[in-house]
Amino acid sequence: MSYFAVKHAHMMFAMISIVLFMLRAWLAVPSPARISNKLLKILPHVNDTLLLLCGIWLAVSLNQIPFGNSPWLTAKVVGLVLYIIVGTIAIKRGKTQGQRLVAALAAIAIFAYIYGAAVSKSPLSWLAL
Repeated sequence: MSYFAVKHAHMMFAMISIVLFMLRAWLAVPSPARISNKLLKILPHVNDTLLLLCGIWLAVSLNQIPFGNSPWLTAKVVGLVLYIIVGTIAIKRGKTQGQRLVAALAAIAIFAYIYGAAVSKSPLSWLAL
């Protein structure tokens, strides 16, 4: 598979990921029980697995090593971990509607940071442009 095909697949899976997250957050902020559709529970995990696999393929093919020779990729990995933690608070772990809302907004901001780090190839994200 060509580099550009995998890169575009990675970008597509990233956009699908944030759209699915925002849909799930919109449903879950008022009440996590509102996410009862099995597809909404499974599809994000399938999509995010494909996103991660494409990202790993790209990193390996370009010899980019997080926590090694690629600070911007390190920033994306750290951002991804934070996005997952904060996203779980927004979708199911937040005790109150307010906590879930703040977590959802924070997760979207973290996603924007990750996207900016990818575009700018810098841990400064959008500030580097």
